[in-house]
Amino acid sequence: MENNVRPEAMARITTPELASAFIEEQIKEIRAQVGDSKVLLALSGGVDSSVVAALLIKAIGKQLVCVHVNHGLMRKDESENVIKVFSDELDANLIYVDATDRFLNLLAGVSEPEKKRKIIGAEFINVFADEARKLSGVEYLAQGTIYPDILESIKQAEGKKAVKSHHNVGGLPEDLDFKLVEPIKLLFKDEVRVVGEALGLPHAMVYRQPFPGPGLGVRCLGAITRDRLHALREADAILRDEFDKCGLSEKVWQYFVVIPDIKSVGVKDESRYEGWPAIIRAINTKDAMSATIEEIPYSVLHKITARITSEVDGINRVLMDLTPKPVGTIEWE
Repeated sequence: MENNVRPEAMARITTPELASAFIEEQIKEIRAQVGDSKVLLALSGGVDSSVVAALLIKAIGKQLVCVHVNHGLMRKDESENVIKVFSDELDANLIYVDATDRFLNLLAGVSEPEKKRKIIGAEFINVFADEARKLSGVEYLAQGTIYPDILESIKQAEGKKAVKSHHNVGGLPEDLDFKLVEPIKLLFKDEVRVVGEALGLPHAMVYRQPFPGPGLGVRCLGAITRDRLHALREADAILRDEFDKCGLSEKVWQYFVVIPDIKSVGVKDESRYEGWPAIIRAINTKDAMSATIEEIPYSVLHKITARITSEVDGINRVLMDLTPKPVGTIEWE
């Protein structure tokens, strides 16, 4: 699989047996490609980078160096789960970087969505590059590129078969001249999940919801503040917990909370209380080009509302976004 075109005869990976055969094939190819060299991987905790990490650990063990950057915009306990699975359970060569202050200081007072995205993307590259320069003997960069990324890039390049770089490590400085390792680049997302389960990754990680590169930074609307970001993280955790309990987490493609930079009057402890609204968005889609709204039972919404307003400081209202795509986008920013 040296080129970027999926062979027509390539069988869809739909069973554990086919996944195991794919894994064995890739282990041989990875070992032949990298030899004794080290490989560097930006491990976000998403399914694509996680499957690549688990595959490379099987193939080359400690020659793989994983870098997990916590930009302070992760969901609750996500970085801790990455450390638990890869460092504690898989014994990965993992470097954890808590860059929370570095990111949030740069984002202070920035409200324009595209500027926020650019700051987060550029600083991620800076942090990752700083860690890469501390290492010696690294010749390869592993990426979680999958086949839809390639198809999108072909379309964007008007027929040129350019592979889209991983969003977290695209545009690395010229002094970091790595050769690429992309073992799942000819797989579709559903196939990646089958391979992930065959590799023994936790179900919750394999079926992790799509999560934007800028993380909660595009769900903490307007200029990000630490108190509102904390409220968002806690409210989102409650939403996910209640969806897990009632079975909606397996039914809804993506669900999350956004908190805008506005306040309204409420009542708490018999006193006037100004707080933010927490807005719930729950959508289903097949291709992310259009999306429908999932109907949530009122009993579930009442429980979520009661928990968020009583357990999360700073929130005094819970709202539901009922807008499909189009006209609304999946994310608010």
